[in-house]
Amino acid sequence: MDNTQSSKEGSLRDLIPINHPRRESLLIREKLVEALKDNVLTPSGLIAHGRGECFDYLFGEKTQDFAKKAIEAASATLLLAKNPVISVNGNMAALVPKELIELANLINAKLEINLFYRSEERLKAIKNVLIKNGAKEVLGVDDELTTIPELFSERRKVSKNGIFIADVVLLALEDGDRTEALVKMNKKVIAIDLNPLSRTSKAANITIVDNIIRAIPLMIQKVNELKNYNTGQLREIIENYDNKKIILDSLKFISGRFQEFSLSL
Repeated sequence: MDNTQSSKEGSLRDLIPINHPRRESLLIREKLVEALKDNVLTPSGLIAHGRGECFDYLFGEKTQDFAKKAIEAASATLLLAKNPVISVNGNMAALVPKELIELANLINAKLEINLFYRSEERLKAIKNVLIKNGAKEVLGVDDELTTIPELFSERRKVSKNGIFIADVVLLALEDGDRTEALVKMNKKVIAIDLNPLSRTSKAANITIVDNIIRAIPLMIQKVNELKNYNTGQLREIIENYDNKKIILDSLKFISGRFQEFSLSL
């Protein structure tokens, strides 16, 4: 991060009162606005964040037990993976670049940029963010690309040495088409999505219904905890995991929150 960006964030932190109930949310919004100006994000990325933030209110802006169970299964899956890839979009690069790189280093995963609104300008901008935050290699920009079968958006373009040959793909804030296509290619897909009703959430093998700013740091903690487990212990965690139940638990939680709200009026 350059001095100008640090100065902007510092002034924002000074501007928003410490006791403001929406302080962190406002700081995140401003970070996304800056990412939009820097061509890391598109306007649709702001809309996607706003949609997710609505769900986050219902979850109390906390990582709930169903998300923690999914994070544990995801961490075990990544540790067992032979060729894991973290698929990075604009929102991820804007909000958790350092954390993504730390996680990638822990699990020996590749980082690959994959965008729905794809342009050379955005690819280079996101790559620069990742490199500035410590990434040694970023796929999906200058390397050799191929296409995902039966997918027709710009997301079909993937690295031959990354997503195309991956056995496990971690993605977030995703459209459902590519998730479905990757699952058809027999890849394990781990999705971070605050909307449990999205096609992505329903199609993924493991769905972490949580905010990415909490989920990635928690995954780092969990990977560090599980890295000394043997293969049998990790497989047992995965075998005992039920993604449909996790999604149902998240929906039950939302239903309960609505009842709480109605009783408090």
